[in-house]
Amino acid sequence: MSAGDPLLVETLTRMLEEHCTPEVVERAERGEWPKALWDTLEAAGLPLAWVSETQGGAGASLADGFGIVRVAARYAAPVPLAETLLAGWTLSKSGMDALPGPLCAAPTRSDGAPELNSTGRLSGVLRGVPFASRARALVLVARRDDSAAMAMLELDADRRRDRVEHGSSLAGEPLDDVYLDDLIPDAIADLPEDFDLAQRRMGAALRAQQIAGALEAALEQSLGYAGDRSQFGRPIARFQAVQHNLAMLAGEAAAAGAAADAAASAIARFGAADERAFRAVAAAKIRTGEAAGSGAAIAHQVHGAIGFTREYSLQHRTRRLWSWRDDFGPEAEWADELGRRVAAAGADRLWSDLSAD
Repeated sequence: MSAGDPLLVETLTRMLEEHCTPEVVERAERGEWPKALWDTLEAAGLPLAWVSETQGGAGASLADGFGIVRVAARYAAPVPLAETLLAGWTLSKSGMDALPGPLCAAPTRSDGAPELNSTGRLSGVLRGVPFASRARALVLVARRDDSAAMAMLELDADRRRDRVEHGSSLAGEPLDDVYLDDLIPDAIADLPEDFDLAQRRMGAALRAQQIAGALEAALEQSLGYAGDRSQFGRPIARFQAVQHNLAMLAGEAAAAGAAADAAASAIARFGAADERAFRAVAAAKIRTGEAAGSGAAIAHQVHGAIGFTREYSLQHRTRRLWSWRDDFGPEAEWADELGRRVAAAGADRLWSDLSAD
């Protein structure tokens, strides 16, 4: 499945070309909220694409949502678009209406699930929540006895001051710790059994699409630079070593895109809680994580010293690649879980599982 309706992709691309320039990304990293960019995305209904129209969203398909974040990643959009999509999806699954404004979703770490006790109070610490210090609300999945529950916390100025410890990711975006000690949420709703696993897979699939989009942009930027930069009287793209590197980068970008699309397709067909979706998402998280590391290194090698300078926008993509690969579990964590499941299923199941539709 190729993520996203072509018309939607084209429209979003035009929006980002106008409102998400390298200067906007740089100012966001210095702490300036990109209001014009967010307002444009919100006016188009994109952050709540996965919320039904009856719940106040756009009612778009899963493919469209995955396509939105992939395009946004090409431009290194410094807003919580993927996070708001995931939070809106979680709200909709709990039967709640959408909330306007930027949202954040948690947990993003496998050891970060908070506990919701019998009196309706949350306890725990959420580490590394993207954009918590910028979000209107936090939507999280908590454990309640043996089931999952959705809890929503509105993050007003007082809660941000008292509960949110600000930090930054490698990309210079907010990556915050949220303290929930004995906190009463603003809303609670029951969720299907094992929804926490489904939410983690959705988050991982979103990050896989973002990595694929950033790699596509890094490839395009590398091709343009190699064609324009001359050495010894000819473009460096004509040197065999550079051609080899560009071919390797194209291969990494293509592999990441194919793996991300396979995960999106499996979720759309079987649902995020299905075992087939787990295998596709795990493979995507592993492959895109590997591609993020090797692809960023190749792109910087093609660019030489200029690729590491603050003034050149390649680093907007590569620093996000390094940051995104750890969200919702690094590739080693997914590889370990996938390996254990394959081993438990036994050798007789391996081929049938690999070749299943």
